[in-house]
Amino acid sequence: MRILVISNMYPSASAPTFGIFVKNQVEALMNKGNQVDVAAVTNPEGGRKNALKKYSSWMWSTFRRLRASGRDFDVIHAHYAFPSGVPARMMAKKFGIPYVVTCHGGDLNKMAKKGRFIRNQTKRILQDAAHVIVVGEDLLQQVVDDFGVPEDKVSMFSMGVDSRVFYPRPQMDMQEVLELSPYEKHILYVGNIIEEKGIEDLIEAFPKVKYELPNARLHIIGPAKQEEYLQKLKDRLTELDAAEAVTFHGAKTQQEAAEWMAASDLFVLPSHMEGFGLVAVEAMACGTPVVGTNTGGLGRVLSGGAGAVTEPKHPVSLAEQMAHVLEDRHKRAAMIEKGYKKAAANDAETVTEQVLEIYRQAQQRNEKL
Repeated sequence: MRILVISNMYPSASAPTFGIFVKNQVEALMNKGNQVDVAAVTNPEGGRKNALKKYSSWMWSTFRRLRASGRDFDVIHAHYAFPSGVPARMMAKKFGIPYVVTCHGGDLNKMAKKGRFIRNQTKRILQDAAHVIVVGEDLLQQVVDDFGVPEDKVSMFSMGVDSRVFYPRPQMDMQEVLELSPYEKHILYVGNIIEEKGIEDLIEAFPKVKYELPNARLHIIGPAKQEEYLQKLKDRLTELDAAEAVTFHGAKTQQEAAEWMAASDLFVLPSHMEGFGLVAVEAMACGTPVVGTNTGGLGRVLSGGAGAVTEPKHPVSLAEQMAHVLEDRHKRAAMIEKGYKKAAANDAETVTEQVLEIYRQAQQRNEKL
């Protein structure tokens, strides 16, 4: 099968984690013997001027590619309804090729709320798609109820955990590799350093944890989208007299992030909004207990005792859950065991087969038209 993947996020040498979940799925599809072409934005830089430049260039190059070879594709897969679904929908109409859309969260929870034009475009993209994949239950409800997509055209599953990268390793060995003290409690966050991820709540919560557990340390891994925001966080840590116990490590590769997860005593994801929360499941796959917020698909990920749940924007509750998990070894053991099962249920191999089946059904329906 020849597949065109369109995405407004895709990693590059300078930004190796930018949309890495899309690249992982592309590689998984190729490993199944499919030919996959990619038309994607690889520049993570924000700002109105830069965004206009990179998106217009990406759209133009995508349209040129589709005009030249659009008929050669069996299916188009757009990651994020808007803007990736715009060229997918236009070329599907021109060449009669079915397209599939994956909604990751930001496209519905944020982008579609920017104005009537984008919301209407999003609605047309979702309704005209051969199939819509969502990564969380709240997104499923939005696609069906708010955007009027028939429920039989929507599937819910994650992007999948790559078990070749995220797997248990001996904690002490990883701490030795990363030069971490075995006498400290290491708390980890991995993700973009942006307001929506609840980093400020984590910064406020950490000193409360450290008061209970003086040997606690906080490690923050991920790119800072805005230097001013990063500086604001550092200034607040200084005010709280906690700066010496917190380290900002910057962006890491997936392999490096997995090592940090295996070395840590606790993984925290304090998001204000989250489509699914794949990084939390990746931490579970490494055998690390997870504390996260009850938002979007993340609440479902943490359900059934697989993680500890707190409400978004509630630093006091977040601190209590963090300290409780770090101190209660029986709770930790139960969470680790259930976390393994949650990770196994979201294995990338299974997800890839589900995606391919959706492609095949889309083709079959298209041939009957």
